Amino acid sequence: MQERILVFAPHNDDELIGLGGTLAKLAKRGNQVTVCEVTAGYNPDRVARIQGEAKKAHRILGVGKQYFLNLPVVKLGEVSQMELTKRFAEAVAEVRPTIAFIPHIGDMHTDHRITADTAMVVLRPYEAKDLHTIYAYETLSETEWNMPTVTNAFMPDTWFDITDTLDTKLRAMKCYETQLNAFPHPRSLEAIKALARYRGSTVGCEAAEAFCTIRRIVRM
Repeated sequence: MQERILVFAPHNDDELIGLGGTLAKLAKRGNQVTVCEVTAGYNPDRVARIQGEAKKAHRILGVGKQYFLNLPVVKLGEVSQMELTKRFAEAVAEVRPTIAFIPHIGDMHTDHRITADTAMVVLRPYEAKDLHTIYAYETLSETEWNMPTVTNAFMPDTWFDITDTLDTKLRAMKCYETQLNAFPHPRSLEAIKALARYRGSTVGCEAAEAFCTIRRIVRM
């Protein structure tokens, strides 16, 4: 069965850092992969450049389509809930996802938390009737930087083996020239590779991406 994958990414490159290897694997297996990038900055030239980088990265991963909602970065909390829900729901209605990936609700950046909250509204069972699984992904420089509390902790229960797509993820990440930093910054190629190796080592494979299962419906 071909799956229809929908990823909600608060910012450009979150989807790649969080699950680039998984998306490449899913696309390689013939699944339909769509990324919905929620926010954009305020400099038109820079926005055009970053979104151009996103399109190049997505082509490498095998992403079939992307949405750029162009909602205000950092100021997502100033957008009405009605407008947020409407814009997110439009993507859900068009994609009709069977699997969705959303940011971890405990991430430090408010844009991540608002994206997660809004995604859960539009992914309700009676709204997204084809959906059977929702995963939350971790994002370097967001998930690990928040206060370490019980409610904020990222506790994965699902791992995707990306041993054969880690190189693809790193190659795609190189497209994001405006977002990459030098190690030891977490948004560096070295840090991304190190996390994949660490996540893989915890489950006995060379590289992996980790997720928290939010909802999974098993129909037999």
